[in-house]
Amino acid sequence: MLWPSIALLAFVTLQRLAELIYARRNTAALLDRGAREYAPEHYPFMVAMHAAWLIGLWLLAIGRPVDLVWFLLFMVLQGLRLWVLATLRDRWTTRIIILPRAALVTKGPYRFLSHPNYAVVVGEIAVLPLAFGMPLYAAIFSLLNGIILAIRIRAENACLRQSTA
Repeated sequence: MLWPSIALLAFVTLQRLAELIYARRNTAALLDRGAREYAPEHYPFMVAMHAAWLIGLWLLAIGRPVDLVWFLLFMVLQGLRLWVLATLRDRWTTRIIILPRAALVTKGPYRFLSHPNYAVVVGEIAVLPLAFGMPLYAAIFSLLNGIILAIRIRAENACLRQSTA
C-alpha cells in the first residue's frame, strides 16, 4: 500500500513548507523591529541537510509500511513542535535572530530545556526514517544533524550570552 507512506511524507513536506513561510514572515518582522541575524554561515548547510533528508525519504520510503509505534512517537514529536511554536510565537524562526533587550523565553518547554526545538528536530530526523524501517538512513542523517546542531547551538548560545550581558 502506497497511501500511508505518501500521506505521512506529504504531511511532513507541507508542514515544513508552512514553517518556512512562517519563519520568513517572523524573520522579516523581527529584523524590522531591530533584530539582527547571527552566524548565518552554517544556515545553507542546515537547509541542504534537511532538504536532502526529506527528498531522500520521498525517494526511498514510498511504499514502505509505516510502523505504528514509530509513527505514534513521531506524532508526539509534532505535538511538542506545536508547543515550541506556540511558546515562541512571532519569535520563532529557522535562523539565529536576536532581538536586542528582549527577555529570553523561559516558559513552556523552555522551562525544561534550553533548546527544545532542536530536541524535537533530533527526534524527527531519527524517528521518521525508523517509522519506515530505515535505521541506517536514520543514523546517517542523525549524525549529519548532530554536526550541524553542534555548530548552531554553540553559535546561538554565544549570541544569547552577548545579548543578555
